[in-house]
Amino acid sequence: MAMKFVVCLNKSSLGDFSGDDLSIGHVYETLGEEDHGMVRIIDQSGEDYLYPASCFEPVSMAEPAAYRLHEALKRAA
Repeated sequence: MAMKFVVCLNKSSLGDFSGDDLSIGHVYETLGEEDHGMVRIIDQSGEDYLYPASCFEPVSMAEPAAYRLHEALKRAA
């Protein structure tokens, strides 16, 4: 299974969403595909939420690095 990651680069387009659990520059693993301009991530609260995809940019990395990041994010949660 290919893991996908995004980095938060913008919190100004959150609208009614709270940005308290997002950090600029933090890398988040996506859960599923982007849908209707929204992306589901596990934020700093440890819960998964939908956020506007416009707040993020995709991050490309080799599969071994993606797996290690996935494991590190799981341990940190």
